[in-house]
Amino acid sequence: MTTRATFACDPEQSRGRLYPEPAGSIRGPRSAFQRDRDRIIHSISFRRLRHKTQVFVAPDGDHFRVRLTHSIEVAQIGRTIARALGLDEDLTEALCLAHDLGHPPFGHAGERGLEQAMVGSGGFDHNGHALRILSRLERSYPGWPGLNLTWEMLEGLAKHNGPVFEPGWAMREVDEEFPLGLTQRASLEAQVAAIADDIAYDNHDIDDGLRAGLLDFDQVVQAPLVADGWASVKSRFPDADQRLLAAELVRGQIGAMVNDVITESSRRITAAGVSSADEVRKADGALVGFSAAMTTAEADLKRFMYANLYHHPYQLEIAGTCGRIVSGLFEAYHADRQLLPEEWRAGAPTAQPDLDRHICDFIAGMTDRYAITRYRELIGPVDLPDSF
Repeated sequence: MTTRATFACDPEQSRGRLYPEPAGSIRGPRSAFQRDRDRIIHSISFRRLRHKTQVFVAPDGDHFRVRLTHSIEVAQIGRTIARALGLDEDLTEALCLAHDLGHPPFGHAGERGLEQAMVGSGGFDHNGHALRILSRLERSYPGWPGLNLTWEMLEGLAKHNGPVFEPGWAMREVDEEFPLGLTQRASLEAQVAAIADDIAYDNHDIDDGLRAGLLDFDQVVQAPLVADGWASVKSRFPDADQRLLAAELVRGQIGAMVNDVITESSRRITAAGVSSADEVRKADGALVGFSAAMTTAEADLKRFMYANLYHHPYQLEIAGTCGRIVSGLFEAYHADRQLLPEEWRAGAPTAQPDLDRHICDFIAGMTDRYAITRYRELIGPVDLPDSF
């Protein structure tokens, strides 16, 4: 069993839950953070990630990653780093699994659609919406709204990308009810979840891009970070099939980035001299991160991916269609709330901005295929690929 470092979050020292739970409700010998993780895994919102876009809108494309598989891969990377640094693995895993729960259908294209639709009603961002889901919308228990997660879990989701000085309305509502110290740093577990997300999509999106035929292999291996890894793979397996070499390349890159994070983060933690999770929160900067050299290389890889995959003409065309689906659905429900399903219609507020926020909650929870189905029923035909 790995020894928990003094600067890690300790479930025995948790700041608790908004709604106190009697000790007799605990089933099995689980820590508070293990229970957080399990509640997320059993939630409807987590299951919906199976049919939400990661990079490609491909409802029937079984070989491509979706938000669910991406979140599982992030959790695997996060646990590896957390274990090496002596952090709480269960909290890290829970944060990794939950980090994308607030994404609407169609990924960033859907998010942009909701941002535009909600301009007059407070806006939309997926981090704030994740907190709203876990604190209010997900109803799995009779004793409280949401999943009643620990303070450390909610804090980590709110701040895993850094302190928040201007929270949106959704995050602000949660913070007012259960103050999360938004202007301080997040725990090391949350910082690990954030960088594990970067490592996962930096590398797995290459794999999916090659599989979809939107990235050219000869082009990919010219990217600076990829070039060294490719030379190593070729020297070790000169006669292997290119598909297997590509998989080995991605595997090697993940390993190199994980090892870099462990080495650099250990150095930063030692240099900062922190001895508790509270001292981590008061640190001047992030204590988990890449080395200077890897930071530069990773930024170069991101630029390559944006130029050649995320902003590929095909992707931009699909994104435009997806954005129109989301904005079209919002306009339809805004014009006539009777179009909402019965359970959403029954609880719909009458005043603004609450009504628009209610409609936004409904649309943001949709899977890709449900949004497409509803659009076709309410508005008209839409042309999207079933798969690559």
